[in-house]
Amino acid sequence: MDARTGLCYVRRMPRIKLILAYDGTDFAGWQLQARDRTVQGEVEAAIAKIAGTRLPVQGAGRTDAGVHALGQCAHFDIPETLLRIPWRVALNGIMRPDVRVLEAEVARPRFHAQYDAVSKIYAYTLWINRSFVNPLRRRFVWDVPVLDLAAMDEAAKVFLGTHDFKSFQNAGTPLGPRGTVRTVSALWREPGLTPAEITWRIRGDGFLKQMVRNVVGCLVAVGKGKVTPLDVRSILERRDRNHSLATAPPWGLCMERVFYPETEPEGPESPEDGTSRGQDTAHDEHQVADSGLAGPDDGHKRGPAD
Repeated sequence: MDARTGLCYVRRMPRIKLILAYDGTDFAGWQLQARDRTVQGEVEAAIAKIAGTRLPVQGAGRTDAGVHALGQCAHFDIPETLLRIPWRVALNGIMRPDVRVLEAEVARPRFHAQYDAVSKIYAYTLWINRSFVNPLRRRFVWDVPVLDLAAMDEAAKVFLGTHDFKSFQNAGTPLGPRGTVRTVSALWREPGLTPAEITWRIRGDGFLKQMVRNVVGCLVAVGKGKVTPLDVRSILERRDRNHSLATAPPWGLCMERVFYPETEPEGPESPEDGTSRGQDTAHDEHQVADSGLAGPDDGHKRGPAD
């Protein structure tokens, strides 16, 4: 109660920020579901065991079934009586080993994992050795033939900048004021963890449903010689999802990092010039969904859908 004005203020609960990593193979995605095992459900169940009550968790983005993460960000609110709990240790001691809390800290006031995100990096890993797939990598790579990497590099340049990506969205994308317009600031390839792998990374201010997997599917079609880089530009400008290019499978995709104003680097994360870059070396999707945690008085406008 403010004695001067006679107004009563409700004090905000402390907010905990989490950075999560998970193997998405055995999850039906991030989003809470009634019957299937999900990452959000796993985290909320662990929090409930510690707190003695359900505390909703809001993620930065909703990864699809089978999609992995190295840097998913999430937050939840707690009573002040629970501030002293070592949340990273406590949650990791309860959850199954295919999901782990990498970081847990008290967030700045009004931090929001979804609405405050300014960009994300996703990685997609291809396996190009046709003689075998390493069994220790099979859950994280898409097995494809040897590809024309130079043609893929040329096609990757088409996606850079601000475009209407309607041709690369799948059904079920909730659209805000931006519609299907997104900005891709970088798209590049690097050697993967083994000599048989190539990893494509894409950074953007948001992604439509399965947009990253559709972009990768398109690049692989170029690498196979099924379409040309010129065809890719035509498909993008057509703004029509009715084309024959396949969506890349979910298991090669990983959400690597979410950037916020306080973590946004001054320039592009990589490559140095912010453009598509190829290396002649044979070495998410998700969709952000409003979970209802942010009410009209939460102090946030709806951010870019992902």
